[in-house]
Amino acid sequence: MSKLLLIDGSNYLFRAYHALPPLSNSRGEPTHAIYGFLNMLHKVWGLTQPSYAGIVFDASGKNFRHRIFPEYKANRPPMPDDLRVQIAPLLRLLPTLGWPVIQVPGVEADDVLATLALRAQLQDIPTVIATGDKDMAQLVNNHVTLLNTMNNKFYDREGVFEKYKVYPEQIIDYLALMGDKVDNVPGIQKCGPVTASKWLHTYGTMQGIIEAAPTMKGKIGEYLREGLPFLRTARRLVTIKTDCRIAEVPNFNALLLRQARESDIRALSTRLEMGFHT
Repeated sequence: MSKLLLIDGSNYLFRAYHALPPLSNSRGEPTHAIYGFLNMLHKVWGLTQPSYAGIVFDASGKNFRHRIFPEYKANRPPMPDDLRVQIAPLLRLLPTLGWPVIQVPGVEADDVLATLALRAQLQDIPTVIATGDKDMAQLVNNHVTLLNTMNNKFYDREGVFEKYKVYPEQIIDYLALMGDKVDNVPGIQKCGPVTASKWLHTYGTMQGIIEAAPTMKGKIGEYLREGLPFLRTARRLVTIKTDCRIAEVPNFNALLLRQARESDIRALSTRLEMGFHT
């Protein structure tokens, strides 16, 4: 059966960068993020053996969420210089090795991944999304599973519940209630995973929680009522878009993996001074 592997390239790149000590070639060019990324790529390919694949990176610049909330991601530190200089070589390298690469301005990598997963679902193609991002759990269903290569674990619907104590269809409300410090999305003060999952078990949905807010007791009830004005905006910010226009992928033939040419691999190995898995 055909299978689609979608890789959260931005997530993988940061993980690779932080997983290894600084490495460079003889010209002093940093290479550790590239090296780590390629090792992760080889690992995820071995675990999934896909027919189709796409590696999705965030495009530079702001996206539609900044129009909803101008302070979105405002507290993120600038990208380290020794990581920034590895991006362009990696983006040139991956297609040469046979991996389709996708970037869509105005949206985030998550939105592109979700859109492609939905397209695959409509064609009855099972999809594995390789990521460490909890936001992606909202996409899990009978056609879509997540793969975390940190522990080699696949997450289906029950796996999401085991990890977060809520089901995929509750993840958006769960994230909105907690907020996201990394993306600078305010949530309900003092509402962590335990409180968010408890509320959703008790009241079912964020709407049910909102309706129960006037009678919620204790300090957490006060925090909930204080946070209500932003809660629906927070929900919009954490909801992943599934209808992106992706010009690079008119159909799934654009995501066919291809065999890299040995001459290309040798040239890249010489240029970057590292070996590549094929």
